[in-house]
Amino acid sequence: MPPSSERLHEAPALHVLRGRGSGRGEKMADEGRNAEFLHDCCCRAGSCRGSLPWRRSCWGSAGARGRSSPWDGDAPKSAPTAGRVLAAVTQRPLGLQSPLSPRECLEAARFLCAFGLLFLSWPLLPPSSISKAQPQPLIPAALERGNRALPSREGSRGGRREGAPEAGRERQAARTGAGRAGGVSQAVPTAPARGRTGGSSPACHGAGRSSAAAGRIGADPGSGAGMAAQDPALGCLHGKKQLPAFTWEVRANNRNYHMQFKKKFAFCLTKKKYAGNAIKTAKYNIFTFLPLNLYEQFHRMANVYFVFVILLQTFPEISTLPWFTLLFPLSCLLTIRGLRDLIDDIGRHQSDRNINSRPCEILSGKSFRWQKWRDICVGDIVRLRKESFVPADMLLLCSSEPSSLCYVETADIDGETNLKFRQALLVTHQELVSEESMAAFDGRVTCEEPNSRMHSFTGTLEWRGETYPLDSERILLRGCKLRNTDVCYGLVIYAGFDSKIMRNCGKIKQKKTKLDRVMDRLVIIIFLMLLVTSLCLAIASGFWAKMFQEKHSYLSALYKHTTPAQQAFFNFWGFTILLSIIIPMSMYITFEFIYLVNSFFINWDLEMYYAVKDIPAKARSTSLNDQLGQIEYIFSDKTGTLTQNVMNFKKCCINGTIYGAGTGHDNKQPSGSGLTWSHHGEEKLDFCDAMLLEATRRDSDPVLREFLRLLALCHTVMVEEKGDQLVYQAASPDEEALVLAARNLGYVFLARTQDTITISELGVKRTYKVLAMLDFTSDRKRMSVLVRDPQGRIRLYTKGADTVILERLQSRGPNETFTEMALDRFAQETLRTLCLASKEVSEVEYSVWGRRHHEASVLLQDRVRELDKLYEEMEQNLQLLGATAIEDKLQDGVPETIQLLKLGNIKVWVLTGDKQETAMNIGYACKLLTDDMEILEEKEISEILEAYWVSNNNLSSSGEALCSGHLSQQRPEALRHKKRALIISGDFLDKILHTGEVLKEKKGRLWRWLDCFRATGSQEQGSLVEKAFVDLATGCQAVICCRVTPKQKALIVQLVKKHKKAITLAIGDGANDVNMIKTADIGVGISGLEGMQAVQCSDYALAQFSYLQRLLLVHGRWAYLRICKFLRYFFYKTFAGLMAQVWFAFHSGFTAQPLYEGWFLALYNIFYTTYPVLSMGLLEQDVSAKKSLEFPELYVIGQQDELFNYRVFSVTLLHGVSTSLASFYIALWAFQDRIGSRAVGDYESFAITVATSALLSVLMEIILDTKFWTALSFLMVTASLLLFCLFSFLTQSFEAFRIAPAIFHFPDASQNALTDPYVLLVVLLSLVVNTIPSLTIRLYRTIVGKTTIQQKICLKARREPEPSVELRAHVPRGSFRRRSSYAFSHQEGYAGLITRGDSLRVGATRSTAPALLRPETPPDLSCPRSPSA
Repeated sequence: MPPSSERLHEAPALHVLRGRGSGRGEKMADEGRNAEFLHDCCCRAGSCRGSLPWRRSCWGSAGARGRSSPWDGDAPKSAPTAGRVLAAVTQRPLGLQSPLSPRECLEAARFLCAFGLLFLSWPLLPPSSISKAQPQPLIPAALERGNRALPSREGSRGGRREGAPEAGRERQAARTGAGRAGGVSQAVPTAPARGRTGGSSPACHGAGRSSAAAGRIGADPGSGAGMAAQDPALGCLHGKKQLPAFTWEVRANNRNYHMQFKKKFAFCLTKKKYAGNAIKTAKYNIFTFLPLNLYEQFHRMANVYFVFVILLQTFPEISTLPWFTLLFPLSCLLTIRGLRDLIDDIGRHQSDRNINSRPCEILSGKSFRWQKWRDICVGDIVRLRKESFVPADMLLLCSSEPSSLCYVETADIDGETNLKFRQALLVTHQELVSEESMAAFDGRVTCEEPNSRMHSFTGTLEWRGETYPLDSERILLRGCKLRNTDVCYGLVIYAGFDSKIMRNCGKIKQKKTKLDRVMDRLVIIIFLMLLVTSLCLAIASGFWAKMFQEKHSYLSALYKHTTPAQQAFFNFWGFTILLSIIIPMSMYITFEFIYLVNSFFINWDLEMYYAVKDIPAKARSTSLNDQLGQIEYIFSDKTGTLTQNVMNFKKCCINGTIYGAGTGHDNKQPSGSGLTWSHHGEEKLDFCDAMLLEATRRDSDPVLREFLRLLALCHTVMVEEKGDQLVYQAASPDEEALVLAARNLGYVFLARTQDTITISELGVKRTYKVLAMLDFTSDRKRMSVLVRDPQGRIRLYTKGADTVILERLQSRGPNETFTEMALDRFAQETLRTLCLASKEVSEVEYSVWGRRHHEASVLLQDRVRELDKLYEEMEQNLQLLGATAIEDKLQDGVPETIQLLKLGNIKVWVLTGDKQETAMNIGYACKLLTDDMEILEEKEISEILEAYWVSNNNLSSSGEALCSGHLSQQRPEALRHKKRALIISGDFLDKILHTGEVLKEKKGRLWRWLDCFRATGSQEQGSLVEKAFVDLATGCQAVICCRVTPKQKALIVQLVKKHKKAITLAIGDGANDVNMIKTADIGVGISGLEGMQAVQCSDYALAQFSYLQRLLLVHGRWAYLRICKFLRYFFYKTFAGLMAQVWFAFHSGFTAQPLYEGWFLALYNIFYTTYPVLSMGLLEQDVSAKKSLEFPELYVIGQQDELFNYRVFSVTLLHGVSTSLASFYIALWAFQDRIGSRAVGDYESFAITVATSALLSVLMEIILDTKFWTALSFLMVTASLLLFCLFSFLTQSFEAFRIAPAIFHFPDASQNALTDPYVLLVVLLSLVVNTIPSLTIRLYRTIVGKTTIQQKICLKARREPEPSVELRAHVPRGSFRRRSSYAFSHQEGYAGLITRGDSLRVGATRSTAPALLRPETPPDLSCPRSPSA
């Protein structure tokens, strides 16, 4: 295209750029939007088809404007023609080019028509509509190469003009849209040492680089939606997952600025955009409790049914009982449940009040004042002191440490107790040195919107005309605890519910058990049966009335006001009310009582009482007990739940000799014979070997000397001297354990400077010069330190995983072979192994290597790769010194508990924020992983999922619905039968659960084609990938998810619930487990060291993980057994006693006349039959607690819903109907045209006979099925009979009849009937007839029926008793898979800080520090120790 054409199309954009600093900025911005709209109309008219080569000219030079075209991509074949057309109709001089072809003429005509329409409609178009118009690509060409954005230049410093915020937002949206849609979470580049791009896929690195370039100094981070939101091509690649826009702007010390912003949250209602710091986790307040609680309670179908019946009772024409007689028990039921919810919510209110009332120092005016956490606002500057919790997500401004370092403990966020460091920007560290400078600070932070990504943050700080990049290393998250830092200052970025930990907490959900859901469906089924029965009886009553009136015409005067149809109508409602007691309200009240008492049994269980800390088990929810007996998957946190997070140095192998427990020469150190050289605060040793102590004292073994010297020198531990005590702070507890072991053996780490390390060797102080530190990374799996000793020799000390150390040895001899055997032994004992090696380096070798190391360390490109090469060269030809073994101490009984749970068909998944090596070690230690398991890691998982996907997508398009079901058939048989374990990381999990991104990387063109041309089924495809992953994971015997965020933990639980319809339990001890606990069907909180957040949000609270076996295998299974039997027999007794009303209707002209006395109907479900069923629901046991733990296979019954399901309900219904039929028709046969010796065959006597027969049959059935008899069981059965006799005498006496004949209308009926031998024989006959079938069925099952699970287990126990659970592995390991190095840290260690000197104090640091950073004595304010969230 000629230059003039480029200038024509580039002009509006250039004007926009130039207009930033002038008063014409708004006008120029409008011109830019008009140019965008022109391009849009051209695209829609067909001249460019959405993606053409000349789009760069259309939009102008991207580099000149600092933005990239959102339509970058490959052009269709017609693009050159369209380009020539545009050139022809704009700037091409006639006669200088070749004549247009007919096709080009047609294109030119189409373009001119579109341009003419645009010209005519231009004055009518408002600027807002023009600016919002976005072209929609009509072909997926952009997907072929990943939507690469054009490179952009740096704009003018400052970026955004205050006078034109909207124009700035439009420009920023165009700059960063493609980068965000490409999955780039960091649009602003960070410092080279820490720069990383989070969440970007390979297909979109170009877009990420472009958006990052656009976000450099001068780029505007204002608000505005990205182009990706409207671009279907980008949307196809990433589904619905859109990363937050960079529209969050925080201005320091400017509350008024943040108060003016509002956001819409419901209909036309608005609220503040910037949340306050007060949190509210409670569900109700004083105004919403009653309506909201009633709304929740009426989600139960039974309550709706009862209200419907009460409304029917208010009509006197059809009422059979006063309406208030049903309203009273319903009110009691609603009140009991409401009070229970109220008590739980009051506890949440108290927790919220305690957290919101914590004291903190907020900058107010020009000084800091003590206020509450709830008073903090976005933009405030807060001062924090040592051991205090961070109240909000804050940007670290400065601290009292060198280089403004700040050490925090993140136990509540990721479960780790080791320290992490954060560092302030250099400019704020240098400038903010007084309260006056803090008060004058007016920096502006622009960053991403509040989100739940705990480990990432992207933003910029603009201050004094300069822009500085921000990342997660500058941010203090809410819930962190300040450690080893006297004072620090932070700018609040996210407060309250906008903070990352609160974004991960999730919402409180109403949990319902599986039996509750079954009961809701059964209520609907029973109600429909009731309506059908009532309708049939009503129709029959209409026909009967018609026949009766025709036959007895002389009684027509009685029916002149009613017709048979009217009579049928009223009888329909009469039968509905009469039969409504088939779903008795008393059942739900008794239900709540059983739940409550079973919860007390959990609270009172002394076997789950932790005497060390005086913590009993606590059932915080009283309505989920039965679901404890149906758990299929347990999702457990690691740190603090499975482990104590305490590292103990247990054993070591030095020069071919093993020292430590179990070696034969270990004993306790004698009192008074302490190590004379270790005077820096001794601690109690778990590791004590007399032979090693003696060898250390002699100091005759050079290998032992080098081994201990390595432990004291090769680390990144910080040391602080407090009095005469040395306090070590390490990047991980493993490192601290090694340094402490060396100290206790005489090699004491004393101090370090930027280039020296001072240690005490058996009381002799020696200083080593540090020449280089080769830091640990996850890829290297080792760290080294190159030092010059006081004698001038240069030595390299290295420690790392055996897999990387053994292959770098100079030679292999007997000691090396023995060390490998020792490593195998340590690994079998589930200890964390590490190899130690060293070598001497010559001066010549070091001089050459040191020069190359310096050159590589100052490279701007490929620095890390070049340094790794140099490290690899140096760490060769090593001499093996020995190996160490550290125990990551498990909680008591964890391996035994997991073994029992696995025998009970319960699968345990570990979801942890820790690194993979650590999690795998714990998996082996707790017997979740075994030596004979095949470990599936990310590569194998990708291949398997890809095979699933390809095999399922080879099906025909019409068979899309079959894909999901076909997955399980595609699984290889080996996957089902081989023992496999799945190990997956949070990043990989995030990829595969968002439209199969990992698979797209493998099959780029295929997946992009699928995403665009089958976009309508993107949700189904995402569900297919999810189901493939869940099928794969659930087919494995163990699953460990590492480095997962709290939200990912909840996502995994939700996926299993969604695709497997399984009952899940989540157990954890920290705030990072809260979301998982809320999402699972059952949430269990561990009362550990990390506060009470998990306990406050849990359904059950335990002190130890091992108590889970008793909670599930004993209390859970018993509760399920009791509730199921209670439901079965309550339904049985109801049908058996009250279905006789239906049979009586066939003999009473279908008139809805009750068979029984009204008092019998009222008391049948309250006194006569409730107590035996209640005792069964409270005390029933099939086996004892001891047998339940000995035979965990019994637990499978609950998982398979064997004791109560639709089949059991149907059998119960038929059993009850048959009992009522026998009781009714045997009595009818006996009373038909017969009389006894004293009693006539009247209606009252007949009703009493049927009632007594049904009652005794029900009690006999309960007696036969009760397996655990107690004194209370006998008492309950006896009480039922006595109460029946008592109330029958009271309600059927002549005295009561005289007082109220309308209410007590069965005078002396029971006395007359039940004293007649003839009636008693009829009752006995009915009892025998009803009992014989039950006895026959039980006898048949015992003799020829299938063997029960209990019998199978007993046979198995007699034949081959279960081996006891041991801590040692039964199968020796034959590979290096079990060996693992220590988890030094999740990222690089402190080596960078040490070599730069950032972390080291100088002698006068405290005395010369500015007054702002000197710690002051805070006022005496009580502050709860538990973290926030």
